[in-house]
Amino acid sequence: MKQIFLTFLAVSLTLTGIAQQLPLKKEPVFQEGEELQYRLRYGFITAAEATIKVTNSDLKFDNKPTYRLSVDAHTSGTFDVFYKIRDRYDSYIDKTDLLPYFYQENIRESSYKRQDKARFNQDGKKVVSNRGTFSTPTTQTFDLVSAYYFARSLDISKMKIGDTFKLNYFLQDEISALEVAYVGKETIKSKLGNIRCLKFSPSIKPGRIFKKDSRLYLWVTDDGNRVPVKAQVEILVGAVTMELKSAAGLKYALAKE
Repeated sequence: MKQIFLTFLAVSLTLTGIAQQLPLKKEPVFQEGEELQYRLRYGFITAAEATIKVTNSDLKFDNKPTYRLSVDAHTSGTFDVFYKIRDRYDSYIDKTDLLPYFYQENIRESSYKRQDKARFNQDGKKVVSNRGTFSTPTTQTFDLVSAYYFARSLDISKMKIGDTFKLNYFLQDEISALEVAYVGKETIKSKLGNIRCLKFSPSIKPGRIFKKDSRLYLWVTDDGNRVPVKAQVEILVGAVTMELKSAAGLKYALAKE
């Protein structure tokens, strides 16, 4: 379940791949006080939930002010009885260019515990973490959380169906790349109503969980917020879906029909 959750979190940032081709909007599409809640369903069962927040940070890096982006994730229901997960992810990003300076995660999964930290040197194309120093292919490399927010603030007005992009992000002890295809527009029925969305299909690697021909889809609001509303993938047995439960403190109105 942890692998699926991390995959969906990565998928929620897939628009990051167009960073080298499209510029940021004049200002971020999110604001301090935004709070999003998601649930992860296996079939009809809610297996996990996550809360994502934007807050002002007192920390400065290179004498620049930062936002603190936080994710709290935990299993729920029957899954919480058999395998309890309590994970926390924090990323500190520049308020202007939205690039990450510092990332930390506190992992508590059953009896397993781990804490990782990473410092990003974008100009030097490297990430320094407690697991070592890693070279990056570009001057725009992200952790999973910062990529989620950076992606939402990109100018995607010139995207065409069939366009593909790649993203680079740091996770645990490696720099990974993910290719994403833009599929088109679609209206999604959600707990917040019927919402007009942009649809993407990120690549995934088959393995112990995913089928060889599994397709992963992501739906993002077609409005000023660019909030991921839904992600879905088939696994070896059944399907797993991530859905937006609630959204507070949004900068713009949702694209409801």
